[in-house]
Amino acid sequence: MIRKAQGFALIDLIFVCGIIGLLSSIALPRLMLAQQAAGAASAIGTMRMLASGQLTFALTCGNGFYAPSLTALGTPPAGSTEPFITPGLTTGDTVIRSGYLIQLEGLPYVGAPSTCNGLGADEAAQGFRAGADPTGAGNARFFAVNANASIYEHTSTIYADMPEVGIPPSGQVLH
Repeated sequence: MIRKAQGFALIDLIFVCGIIGLLSSIALPRLMLAQQAAGAASAIGTMRMLASGQLTFALTCGNGFYAPSLTALGTPPAGSTEPFITPGLTTGDTVIRSGYLIQLEGLPYVGAPSTCNGLGADEAAQGFRAGADPTGAGNARFFAVNANASIYEHTSTIYADMPEVGIPPSGQVLH
C-alpha cells in the first residue's frame, strides 16, 4: 500500500519560518532608518513652516515683531479663522510630532505693540528660536531655526544655545 503525502511536513513549516525570520532581520534595520529619515524630513518641514509662519505674523499682525510661543502663533488674527501655523502645532508650547519634540520661544520685548491676534503690548518678541529634538534614542539629527530663517542641523541639541537672531555656536546650515 502506497501513502500519498498531503499538506506540509513539520520541516517545511520550520524552513518557511526560518526564511521569514532571516528576511525580517535584514529588513528591520532598514525600516528603522527609513522611519528616522521620515521623521527628520517632517521636522525640517516643521522648521520651515514655523519660520514662514513667524515671518507672516511679523509682517501682517505683529507690527514687525514675532510671536513668543507656538500657541500665540497658532491664534488666528481678529476677523479670521486661519492661524499662522497648522493647528496640530498649537496644542501647547511644546509639541511632539513625528518623533520630534517641537519648541518655539521668543523673549517678550518691552516696547512691542499689541498685535492683531490678541497679544498685549510688551508681549511680542524681536526674534525667535525654534527647535526639533528627537524623542527616541538612536536618532542623532537635531534641528533649529531662528529669525534668520536658516535651518541648522547638529548631532546634539542646538535649541538651548540657539540665539533668537544670528548664527548658533554649533551646527551647520541645512542646504
